Amino acid sequence: MRKSIVVSTRVLAAATVGLGFAAVIGSGTAQAAPQDCQITRDLTGATAVCHDDDAPAGREYALIVDCFGLHGVPNAFPLMAIGPYSGSWSGSFSPSGQGTASCLGPFSVGTATGAHVAIYRD
Repeated sequence: MRKSIVVSTRVLAAATVGLGFAAVIGSGTAQAAPQDCQITRDLTGATAVCHDDDAPAGREYALIVDCFGLHGVPNAFPLMAIGPYSGSWSGSFSPSGQGTASCLGPFSVGTATGAHVAIYRD
């Protein structure tokens, strides 16, 4: 029992150091895939504002944030892992709208290491 507590403490300490390192190195503004969008990234998420006036009718964008931290293993709940994952996003948004994405979720906590805008529907 005591050995498992020591191992858990060491894993938590390593994760904290890794998250702190990613937060210092990974803050700033990212480049967007559609050139008419500007992405602003902070410690735990990102926002995108797009001004694509020439977009075809029906086009929608999605903001995807790349994260590093503690997250649930897909299709293997309740297993957890430490590493890279894609954060949650608020859904698609119009070419003249705004989108948000976060590394914080019900089964994840991490820092944003990157972000990009992709065409969700053309």
